Amino acid sequence: MRQAVMTSPGTIEYRDVDAPGLPKDHEVLLRIQKIGICGSDIHVFHGEHPAVIYPVVQGHEYAAIVEAVGKDVKDVTPGMHVTARPQLVCGKCSPCLRGAYNICQELKVEGFQAPGVAQELFIVSADRVVAVPKEMPWDHAAMIEPVAVAVHSTARPTSLKGKNVVVSGAGTIGNLVAQYAQLRGAKKVVITDISDHRLEIARQCGITGTINVKTQSFSQESKKLFGNEGFQVALEAAGVPASLDLLLQNIEKGGEIVIIGVYAQNPVVNMYFLGEHELKLIGSLMYLHEDYLDAVEAIASKKMQLDPLISAHFPFEDFPEAYQYIGKKKDQAMKIIIDVAS
Repeated sequence: MRQAVMTSPGTIEYRDVDAPGLPKDHEVLLRIQKIGICGSDIHVFHGEHPAVIYPVVQGHEYAAIVEAVGKDVKDVTPGMHVTARPQLVCGKCSPCLRGAYNICQELKVEGFQAPGVAQELFIVSADRVVAVPKEMPWDHAAMIEPVAVAVHSTARPTSLKGKNVVVSGAGTIGNLVAQYAQLRGAKKVVITDISDHRLEIARQCGITGTINVKTQSFSQESKKLFGNEGFQVALEAAGVPASLDLLLQNIEKGGEIVIIGVYAQNPVVNMYFLGEHELKLIGSLMYLHEDYLDAVEAIASKKMQLDPLISAHFPFEDFPEAYQYIGKKKDQAMKIIIDVAS
């Protein structure tokens, strides 16, 4: 079985390894079909992710067919189309015991601190498997994971219903966050970026309010879009200190800012300003199982626009070339899909 291993930043090697054996009692054997490359994977490739262990087998957003199941697995059967959460949790710490296993004290994530799915066959525990409708395109099924990130992060503020929202960063995650913010009943959603291409993709996905913060004044343009109402919630998906600073300076007093992006450089936050304005800075990490289920429903019901986000496909043997493409295309590259099954 072929396996792609990132041995160090920027270096991917292919290895022939033994295929997994039959799944144990509560396990499921998957045949991987598609893998999505996300922003965090790119951070890993460049050695800029703060919590990765090399060498690492990448791949945490994916679609698969069930090959076999253990004898105690009841709701998953061979031939099903599925994906699965990549979180490995202890189940014993305080966060796990209160149901917040996405922030488990011993959390390991496949593709970062544990081996991911960049291989033909992969075993997961049955409790992490999520069924996918067979009519859902494989590309869409491989994007359930980032949609689940959007589902979870947009639930972190008190509420989005009837509020004006700014999403900073129009990459794949920011785009999906903005789309799901609209589904949660936000009054108006505006997305920002420094790339006209990404903002055009956002408009294709139904996000009409856009600001290029490189060429336009955020304060002036947001005033035009929101009027005197301003905005009450912001979701920071760019992972750039200047982006967070812009939100802090312009959000309505008492507003909520959710941090989604991964920062290669820790931002400096004016804590006096934060306190004086009674702002709430909220973290958001990954998702829960129910977020995956909501993501499947949103995609299956065509409430999420995914096709404009898919920039290119690469065969499994061209994993390194996929990263070269991302590096060359920069803001032109959104979601890159690796075709594992021919």
